[in-house]
Amino acid sequence: MKLVDEFEATAVLDVGCGTGTLCSRLVTERGLRVLGVDPAGASIDVARTKAGADRVTWVVGIASNAGADPAHRQQYDLATMTANVAQVFLDDEEWLANLRAIRTCLRSGGHLAFESRVPSDRAGERWTKELTHQVVEIEGEGPVEDWVQVTRVDGELVTFDSPTIFLADGERIESTSTLRFRSREALGRSLSEAGFTDTEVRDLPYAPGRGWLVIARA
Repeated sequence: MKLVDEFEATAVLDVGCGTGTLCSRLVTERGLRVLGVDPAGASIDVARTKAGADRVTWVVGIASNAGADPAHRQQYDLATMTANVAQVFLDDEEWLANLRAIRTCLRSGGHLAFESRVPSDRAGERWTKELTHQVVEIEGEGPVEDWVQVTRVDGELVTFDSPTIFLADGERIESTSTLRFRSREALGRSLSEAGFTDTEVRDLPYAPGRGWLVIARA
C-alpha cells in the first residue's frame, strides 16, 4: 500500500492476485481502479466473494491475456507481483513474456513492483516439515494442517511439497511447486530486456536480508 502512495497510483494491476486480498483492500480502502489476474479459476471464484469484488475487474489467465485486451493497454500506474509470483516463471522466455505483457498494461512512467527471495539466504534449507508445520483454524472448515518440505534443489530451482490436510474430515490436498531464485543481476537484465528502466532493488520490508522488493519504471 505504501507504493500506491509513493507513486500516486490510481489504477493497479495485480498479477497472480490469488484469492484477491490485495485487490479487495485497494478498492475498499483506497477506492482505486483495480485489475486482478490469476490463472487459477478457483482462486478468482474466492476473490469474487470478498469485499469490493464487484469493483475489481477479474481475469482468469496470465498477464499476456490482460495485455492482449486493448481495454487494458497503457491503463495502469502500478503493477504488482506479491509473494512468490515472480519466481514461478522458470523459463527465461516465459518470464520475459510476462514482463513485456505487464509493460504493455502500464502507462508511460508507470511502475512494476515485485518480490523475489535472495538466493544467498538459502531459504529452502528452512523449508522442512519440522520448521514450517502448523495447524490453523479456518472459518467454515475447522482446523487445517499444512507444512512445506523441499524435495529437490537444482541450481536456481527449488522444488517443494506443501500438503494441506482438513482435519475435520481428513481430506488431504497435495501440492508440488518449483520456484526459481534468480540473481539480482539476472533480474536487472530481464527487466531491461523487457523495456523497463531505472530498476531499483530494496530490502523487502517484512524480510530484510531475505527478500528483495524490485521496482522498475515503464
